[in-house]
Amino acid sequence: QVQLVESGGGLVQAGGSLRLSCAASGNFFGIYAMGWYRQAPGKQRELVAAVTSGGTTNYADSVKGRFTISRDVAKNTVSLQMNSLKPEDTAVYYCNQATQNGDYWGRGTQVTVSS
Repeated sequence: QVQLVESGGGLVQAGGSLRLSCAASGNFFGIYAMGWYRQAPGKQRELVAAVTSGGTTNYADSVKGRFTISRDVAKNTVSLQMNSLKPEDTAVYYCNQATQNGDYWGRGTQVTVSS
């Protein structure tokens, strides 16, 4: 049973920083990538950042230069350092693990950026 548990969300003022972490358990094989998605009210879920098993990273244009994704393969964790946060970054952030058996999701953590 794969479980992804996110932590680190919260309320921050515009220009501030937050760090999200995701701990995965139950599966350490056949992982293509781990990453973060977000969903704002009334909007579709979108990719924020992802890192493949080979270490290649991919970022949404809206967060390039502000967010940094990192992964600890040994610990099966992935983190997202978010700097220079903007009100439009407000959303529920979900951890994702893409595997040969399909995608797994965490329950999400709320990030709210006040102006």
